[in-house]
Amino acid sequence: MTSKGATLREIAIPATAFGSLRAYLEKEAGALPTVHALHHAGYAAGAAAAPALAGSVGDGTSLGEDAFWTRLSDFFGKRGWGSLRHTRPHQAVGVLSSTDWAEASVGEHGPDASCHFSAGFLSGLLTELAGGPVAVLEVGCRSRGGDACRFVFGSEGAIHELYGRLLESDNLDGALAGL
Repeated sequence: MTSKGATLREIAIPATAFGSLRAYLEKEAGALPTVHALHHAGYAAGAAAAPALAGSVGDGTSLGEDAFWTRLSDFFGKRGWGSLRHTRPHQAVGVLSSTDWAEASVGEHGPDASCHFSAGFLSGLLTELAGGPVAVLEVGCRSRGGDACRFVFGSEGAIHELYGRLLESDNLDGALAGL
């Protein structure tokens, strides 16, 4: 994390580091502690990166919604993460999706989503930009053989309710309809 007034220092690492880190943590600590550790680390990194994005979007209110999401996608694209597309399928939640997201370990095809660091990063970044808590849940992943990584975001209550509905239904559209 950066201290107040400090310049954000960024480094570039191969995206394969995410898969290696995830695999090692799962071996040493187990699946759930791995999800928590990567999500928390991502959240801290996203919160620290927020000022870099805020410099190009201001407080977000001066930009239109489409311009904000375009700038967010540009922010990630320039840093090698991939592109993001925003949709708003429900008034309580938005969805960010990517067909080229860097954290996904394409070819592993495990049963679970793998972009835990990214979900935390997006939550920290959006929380800082919004000035209040924004929860993020990965609901689709290229690592599971999907066509895109999909992150739903919204208030903690909305995401918690959506998660519960997803556990009952294996379909995002059905879970969203029940919100």
